[in-house]
Amino acid sequence: LQVSCAAQFLHCGIAGGIEICITFPTEYVKTQLQLDEKANPPRYKGIVDCVKQTVRDHGVKGLYRGLSSLVYGSIPKAAVRFGMFEFLSNKMRDESGKLDSTQGLICGLGAGVAEAIVVVCPMETVKVKFIHDQTSANPKYRGFFHGVREIVRTQGLKGTYQGLTATVLKQGSNQAIRFYVMTALRNWYKGDNPQKTINPLVTGVFGAVAGAASVFGNTPLDVIKTRMQGLEAHKYKSTVDCAIKIMKHEGPAAFYKGTVPRLGRVCMDVAIVFIIYEEVVKVLNKVWKTD
Repeated sequence: LQVSCAAQFLHCGIAGGIEICITFPTEYVKTQLQLDEKANPPRYKGIVDCVKQTVRDHGVKGLYRGLSSLVYGSIPKAAVRFGMFEFLSNKMRDESGKLDSTQGLICGLGAGVAEAIVVVCPMETVKVKFIHDQTSANPKYRGFFHGVREIVRTQGLKGTYQGLTATVLKQGSNQAIRFYVMTALRNWYKGDNPQKTINPLVTGVFGAVAGAASVFGNTPLDVIKTRMQGLEAHKYKSTVDCAIKIMKHEGPAAFYKGTVPRLGRVCMDVAIVFIIYEEVVKVLNKVWKTD
């Protein structure tokens, strides 16, 4: 069973890494738009303008600034997320092995909080600082390891844990929504036949729907998290103070900055990872029989 779990985590991590490499430019644009505070005028007019300015100033590779932090974190993030979800769901399933949607929400919440604390917060903090650094006149981070060293040297280990509260809220709600929707859709599809197999394409569609639900459900938390992890995070006393200042100076629409590029990346992300995860579980259940 231990080999089975290790293989599951590895495959999910690989799937996440491939997905991130494909879709990272949308993550980059989303983060830049969220960091772009209201000014006269704002730095970017929209998604297309952000891409144009980045490519003009830094080339196409500029759209991949901060990618390494997400790639390095993809395997441990998948391990913590799915490991915690499986641990909690195995405690909650009924005698037939069924998990209802409310239980899926609770298990997803636990998985999201765990991954936020162990992996996501430091990973996202480094990513946001790298992306924000690129807008500076003289960028100071030369690469992933140099950047991490500089952050830790100047701010201590806590420098990689900025916005922890917002990250826990974001990841917890993220996975709660996604696993709730996925569990509900799986149960609806299987009906009265719990042994009914689900086509990978159907799993992908369900994953995309779950991803979209999480985007619309918690993008305000994502915006707050991004601001709390940026190079100007010192302006905010706390997560609540950040939310109040965004509302006061930029209005409610600011809480949905970057929704469109985030929607594209998240839908693909969740669809790919759930397809890989489901297929790996099916294969491993055949290869490694457990009593």
